[in-house]
Amino acid sequence: MAEFLHEELNERIPSSVWAAAIRPTWQQTSPNHGFMLVSGDRIQGVYLAFYSQRCIDGSIEKFCNLAAWCVREEQRAQGLRLLRAILSQDGFTFTDLSPSGNVVPLNARLNFQLLDTATALVPNLPWPAGWLTRTRIVSDPAMIESFLEGRDRDIYRDHAHAAAAHHLVILAGNQHCYVMFRRDRRKNLPLFASILHVGNPELFRKSGRHLYGYLLMHFGIVATLVEKRVVRDFPRFAILLRSPRPKMFRSSRLRPEQVDYLYSELTCVPW
Repeated sequence: MAEFLHEELNERIPSSVWAAAIRPTWQQTSPNHGFMLVSGDRIQGVYLAFYSQRCIDGSIEKFCNLAAWCVREEQRAQGLRLLRAILSQDGFTFTDLSPSGNVVPLNARLNFQLLDTATALVPNLPWPAGWLTRTRIVSDPAMIESFLEGRDRDIYRDHAHAAAAHHLVILAGNQHCYVMFRRDRRKNLPLFASILHVGNPELFRKSGRHLYGYLLMHFGIVATLVEKRVVRDFPRFAILLRSPRPKMFRSSRLRPEQVDYLYSELTCVPW
């Protein structure tokens, strides 16, 4: 499966990285890792899936994240069999967080809903050191965990070794904010970051400019993509995107605001 995804879907991602992503760092058991379309001894198609169990409002919810979907050109007519196989599994909330253009209307016909992905681009400016406001950014893994507790600590431990997830903590006075982000591409340039999780949105609103500057100076990332549903408030100097990338989910139990981007291909696959 890993070699197929490397050769047929994204050659920038080595087979070894695909192989590691197939078994995500948080997963103890799962019903499968997705489904394959096989003819003889040759793989013709793959739909990779990531599974997790989350506590939502005091109840355990099972998630299935639809990740990489790739079918050889000559077998495209059979590709829907993979999607049907995944969706035939009962009891899951399904997420599709990076659907391509032609997948969006297909998902809609299968009762997926669009999430509100209102997105702004924030230029990462070289802000002065935050000693006057007692603000600093922590990136050392051992130190990060020492500042976290409860849900944020669990999230960090589950994703600490996920290939696409990067972790920082904003410290300001006696407050802290855990931030998870991934590198992203726009116009095929890997110069952007996307924020996946913010543990303390109020502190992020006040001190996020220091994190943006840190991404520029320490990661060479020139701009950050932030979704309102993740950060709650856009910075004043943000530029709203006219056509943000779609994200979708299907659930008989959860509301859109209960769906996030953790435990998914966004944290596991560094495309």
